[in-house]
Amino acid sequence: MATTTATLTISSDINTDALALTTTHTANKAGTTTGLEQTTGLAKKLYATAQSNATLINAGDYADNTASRVYIKNTGSSSLDYFTLELGASNIVLGRLYGGDFAYLPYEGEQDIDISSTGTNMELEFMVIHEGA
Repeated sequence: MATTTATLTISSDINTDALALTTTHTANKAGTTTGLEQTTGLAKKLYATAQSNATLINAGDYADNTASRVYIKNTGSSSLDYFTLELGASNIVLGRLYGGDFAYLPYEGEQDIDISSTGTNMELEFMVIHEGA
């Protein structure tokens, strides 16, 4: 059985009370304790020109994969150029990924995940961890 575990650690000195948070998640098939067994593999995609609503992850490839997880990272270092993550045909904005930023999201495979970008020669790395057919 496959096991995929994600750990997020957040620490901060924003205020007088130090913040130290660590949480761990094991990605399982929907309604089970069986791990997700398939992945697209970690891929990188270079966009030579600025993009507008370009499909990064096609929902049709993951229909009925209700427990999938998506990892997306802007591999650049720019504090000015960013990718916008968008969901579905209406391109609902989820947020921006500036240089070094990443997202780890649950994914049901109902809507495409699209991106728009602000600059040239920008690179993303991404992976879908999913249930399979």
